[in-house]
Amino acid sequence: MEYTSGGSSWTAALRRLGRAMLPRRRPKRTFGWSVLTPVVLAVAGMLFSLSAATAQGTDLRDDRRPELTNLIAERKQEIASSRERAARLRAEIDAQQQRQAGTDGQVDSQRRRGDAEQAAAGLTAVHGPGLVVSLDDAPRRADGTRPTGATPDDLVVHQQDVQAVVNALWAGGAEAMTLMGVRVIATSAVRCVGNTLLLDGQVYSPPFVVAAIGDQARLQRALNASEGVRLFSEAAETFGLGYEVRMEADVQAKAYDGSTALRAAQAGS
Repeated sequence: MEYTSGGSSWTAALRRLGRAMLPRRRPKRTFGWSVLTPVVLAVAGMLFSLSAATAQGTDLRDDRRPELTNLIAERKQEIASSRERAARLRAEIDAQQQRQAGTDGQVDSQRRRGDAEQAAAGLTAVHGPGLVVSLDDAPRRADGTRPTGATPDDLVVHQQDVQAVVNALWAGGAEAMTLMGVRVIATSAVRCVGNTLLLDGQVYSPPFVVAAIGDQARLQRALNASEGVRLFSEAAETFGLGYEVRMEADVQAKAYDGSTALRAAQAGS
């Protein structure tokens, strides 16, 4: 290349030299984004399609609580119907036994023997003076706070609390007892699920009421002597749980009308 002595030639040469000394810029890499963008759009489209297919025209965020409430109500109705049917069948069996007892001396003898044990088994209604014990959860505070030092477990009635009252009343010579109006017999079991009581297939919410027929002073002494009852009573004073004992002149204890079948037993030593 031939350079001339003109000013324009020197200017062009210097411009080329300056461009050569400057760092070269790397070309922009657009390949990654060009591939990633369609992939993201495809995945989003698949998610929308799956949601639409799953919903089938319904709201996926629809509240299922009404369905659960209806299901619980249906199950309660089924249990009530089953109990009524069982009561009718037991009445039919009793009627047939009575008819048979009139013509068979051996059947009559065994029936009279069974009738004599019904009261002790809790199969007859009784009434008399006694005590009524009520246990309840601590009420919720308006501001949502808890008493100082209390945990959520400290503010509810537990299975062992109800069991302590039941055991204390039996130890105090209770002649008959009911829990939530249900007659307590030898095969009755106190079970709590969360803060609800499960008894004879029925679920009860607090307050839990235990009623016992017997000598009132003796029953009260038995409650006072129970370690479990004492601990609950102290928690009631500290955290505001409900604990009430009242004497009644006429406590009603209806006959047990559930199943008396014994599923399991173990001989004592």
